[in-house]
Amino acid sequence: MCGISGIISKNKETDLSSLIRRVNGALSHRGPDADGFFAGEGFAFGHRRLSILDLSPAANQPFTDHSGRYVMVFNGEIYNFREIREQIKEYPFVTTGDTEVVIAAYAKWGPSFLEKLRGMFAIVIWDLREKSLFIARDRFGVKPLYYYQDGSLLLFASEIRALLASEIIPRKLDRTALVDFLKYQSLITPFTIVEGIRQVRAGTWMSYRNGRMEEHVYWDVAARRSPIEEQELPAIHKKIRELLFQSVERRLVSDVPLGAFLSGGIDSSVVVGIMSEVNTGINNAFTIAFDEDEYDESKYAEKVANKFKVSHFRVLLKPRDFLDKLPAALDALDSPSGDGLNTYVVSEAIRKSGITVALSGIGGDELFAGYPIFDQYRRLRQKSFLFDHSLLLRQAAAYLLPAGDQRMQRIKGLLRARSSDIADIYPVFRQIQHEDGLRRLMERDYREKGMTLEKDLQTHRGAIGRFETLSQVSIAEYLGYTQHVLLKDADQMSMASSLELREPFFDHDLVEYVLNVPDRFKYPRYPKSLLVESVKGMLPDEIVFRKKQGFVLPYDLWTRNDLRSFCDEKIRSLAARSYFSEQALLEYWNDYLQGRRHIRWADIWIFIVLEHWLEKHKIE
Repeated sequence: MCGISGIISKNKETDLSSLIRRVNGALSHRGPDADGFFAGEGFAFGHRRLSILDLSPAANQPFTDHSGRYVMVFNGEIYNFREIREQIKEYPFVTTGDTEVVIAAYAKWGPSFLEKLRGMFAIVIWDLREKSLFIARDRFGVKPLYYYQDGSLLLFASEIRALLASEIIPRKLDRTALVDFLKYQSLITPFTIVEGIRQVRAGTWMSYRNGRMEEHVYWDVAARRSPIEEQELPAIHKKIRELLFQSVERRLVSDVPLGAFLSGGIDSSVVVGIMSEVNTGINNAFTIAFDEDEYDESKYAEKVANKFKVSHFRVLLKPRDFLDKLPAALDALDSPSGDGLNTYVVSEAIRKSGITVALSGIGGDELFAGYPIFDQYRRLRQKSFLFDHSLLLRQAAAYLLPAGDQRMQRIKGLLRARSSDIADIYPVFRQIQHEDGLRRLMERDYREKGMTLEKDLQTHRGAIGRFETLSQVSIAEYLGYTQHVLLKDADQMSMASSLELREPFFDHDLVEYVLNVPDRFKYPRYPKSLLVESVKGMLPDEIVFRKKQGFVLPYDLWTRNDLRSFCDEKIRSLAARSYFSEQALLEYWNDYLQGRRHIRWADIWIFIVLEHWLEKHKIE
């Protein structure tokens, strides 16, 4: 796990060596163990290393293959690198980790080598002979990669802040990304909040030569429709169990101690249970605990830890602890996000214990229908006849309804939807700020931007429609919230503490199989029953059937009291920017403080986070 950066430029007056050191320096938190540089004619690479595999200096990057033709920087982990290495016996390896295997595989197979990789990664390789660049990102977009292109200049890095450190990129806000953020509390690929900076899409590789960039898709979650062989539930359970164990075992490859997030819920408990069976060495599990019984789940986590004989660390926190850590967490955000504080806190605690790699249970809800949206959409599809009425008539009805709370805004959004297809419905369920709110708060030319997720879903509409209902929701989640909020926050908040986070539920072999399991087997008779029954006997009933507690941070109380002056300052600064209606945003803030219009703290918080980030990075 690392931070990578690079520059390609034909301008001979540019001091690439100085420039790359400035860019790479902004990534120090991603790789505290070593930094490295490689500069040649018209290019320079930088690397920050967090040592996980082959801890020797020989595995430091940038890395050059044995022929001297290719130079690479690579961020991530390839879990099956030993299997791939066995297929390249002709290569004279000098290291024992995955880095050299990646560059050797590219030298042998070219871009098609990506199909062999099981892991999370952002890979950039410069071909010294052809003067061309190869860029690739993993299937789900676990590892970030951003770039800026201006004529014959190309900059890339693991984080936006590193690109801004170049002082080359104009610090202007991207209008499309702004609306995307207000709708979905994160930025939707390929856009970022900074105009001109783009994200490499998940599941793609790109080539760059003579100032021209080309994009190629090598994996698309919506295109993985393939009927499974197993047609009986016991056989499906067995296959899923095998894939789960395979996924966790892959993610245990490490030359440093391992840990795991353990909430005491189903997903993290499954991960810890399998981890303890596969890895007979010392395993460590970390749980956030609270004094308040109505929030504390550590007693369940303790039962799981005892059952699987793992070392359990209980991190006791009070709401005030979160509040005290909030400034550092906001500063850790590489891009604005409405979430992520919990990940920041637990990652910091794990890293302080000396652990540099941890497994997480995130992704289980998306794959095994754990969110309410799965049942909500299933029931809506059963009433799809309601969408047979004229769209104009439904839109008129939506117009006549009062603004109301979040529920009313969702009803209005559903009335405006073209059909009951997931491509039309999913954005309605995931929006923070809805159409009416944006119309009131923003200047007109900005309101018409920000349809990135909607367009992406429409592009995939036909492919998604080939799946059954629950899998359609899973795919929409992978294209939406999961990629752009959940995984992005997991990366930026864990790497802020130099912690590598691995997510077994995002193994593409596992995902592809479960997506193709028919709904009649998948629909949960109780929470995530398909997952639980696939590992039957692993989890105690009190873990499976208990009511989910979850710790709800008192943001609403904070924003009205402890953080009121901080929030007021941010709201007023944001309202003064040209893209908002100043009067409308200030009225919105005042209505929130007065408890009017059913405004939630989350509706307000995204504005505060946005302004904090824009101020910190001097974005106009």
